[in-house]
Amino acid sequence: MEEFIDILNENGVATGEVASRKEIHKKGLWHRAILVAIVDKSNKVLLQQRSKNKEKYPNKWDISVAGHVSSGMLSINAAYAEVMEEVGYQIPKEISVSDFKFITSFKDSRKISDDFIENQFYDLFVLKLDIELKNLEIQLEEVQKIEFVSPFKIKEMNESKQMHPRDVWIKPVYDYISKSF
Repeated sequence: MEEFIDILNENGVATGEVASRKEIHKKGLWHRAILVAIVDKSNKVLLQQRSKNKEKYPNKWDISVAGHVSSGMLSINAAYAEVMEEVGYQIPKEISVSDFKFITSFKDSRKISDDFIENQFYDLFVLKLDIELKNLEIQLEEVQKIEFVSPFKIKEMNESKQMHPRDVWIKPVYDYISKSF
């Protein structure tokens, strides 16, 4: 099923137009996406290693969950849905969208190829969860491995180019973790 996404202007304001995900990236249209850092009780962040079959940044490590915000959907609802979809975590009833802590928004633009341009506004959330990796069922088309990693290790991985180049999320998540001690 084709995903449709709201088109934004260069300031992040919805234009009232909608396009398919494929068209959005082909034309480099601005749109919204979400990032969720899942943080465990020892303040380690769940990272996912992108599938080797991904069209962009295969095998790179990335934030816990990333995804587009479908047309008409709020970022917080997209974040909630993507956690269940990408890492296979069935969120218990006692956890609600209010448990997703909004951290910041940022703008990112990059040309992957002539037919794939990412112009995205990201909304970044942190979700504190005490979960075990064995209880997660990853979406193999998207993710090949998951692992909880310390902020220090994430910094090392980023410096050695093991991380997805969309690394703007690292410092705000580190700052959030530092304040929660």
